Amino acid sequence: MSPEYRTVPVLTGYIEPGAGFSEIIERAGELARDGDFLVISETPVSVAQGNLVDESRFEPSITAVLLADIWSKYIWGYLLGPVLGMKRRTIMNLRRLPPEARAHKEVVLRYYGLKHALKPASEAGIDLSNVPGTLVSLLPENPGEAANFIAREIRRKFGADVTTVIIDTDATYSILGRYFTSLPLAVPGIRADTGFLGYLAGRFSRRTWPTPLASSRPVKLEVLLEVASAAEEYHRRNAGRATVYDMAREFKGRPGNITVEMLSSVEHTPAVIVRPP
Repeated sequence: MSPEYRTVPVLTGYIEPGAGFSEIIERAGELARDGDFLVISETPVSVAQGNLVDESRFEPSITAVLLADIWSKYIWGYLLGPVLGMKRRTIMNLRRLPPEARAHKEVVLRYYGLKHALKPASEAGIDLSNVPGTLVSLLPENPGEAANFIAREIRRKFGADVTTVIIDTDATYSILGRYFTSLPLAVPGIRADTGFLGYLAGRFSRRTWPTPLASSRPVKLEVLLEVASAAEEYHRRNAGRATVYDMAREFKGRPGNITVEMLSSVEHTPAVIVRPP
């Protein structure tokens, strides 16, 4: 993170599925200044849009079962993960994959295809955290339109000219000066939708960044990556629930038993204002 950037958290209650962006706009607008970047995580955007899928409705195929029970849990959890330098927390989560992971793989297969389902975890940006029950959030629908709308509403209601950036914590990699991500979409300048092969190639990238999915105005890519990294660094320092498993432990339950009431009982930071010098 560049030391020149200042980060200001945008604190809200739990944004319920389909609730829209009004609370993010109001809370961010009260803090925003001209020239700020409003960096919003992809999950609250998808939840606000109601872009959710109930995994309990999906019957796992044989392919999904093999991907969950053999490929992710054992081949990646015990062999490839340690060899390729995967984070220990991710490795342990893979080794503890519950049976529900089969339905999750089936969702990935149906919505994004095999090249994303082959990723051992965090496939195609589908997020299990901060959603109730057996729901998961897909990537935001038309994130560019959402970013433009939020920036426009903040300018109209509060008079602050901000650049809204929607990001995903899934990595953007760089090799030989070319940027790429395994995610299905990203801002111009980042080659997207590389799936499992991009994830593998990313193991050899010396540096990674969060992936900007959309920006409300054209911004130099290197600046967007710096801004996204500043926001992620804030979350890394201050967030206590990095994964759905952390959230389940906090609420003393299973991931599929998290309720709206549980999520509403804690404060949320769906966005961070990143302020240039």
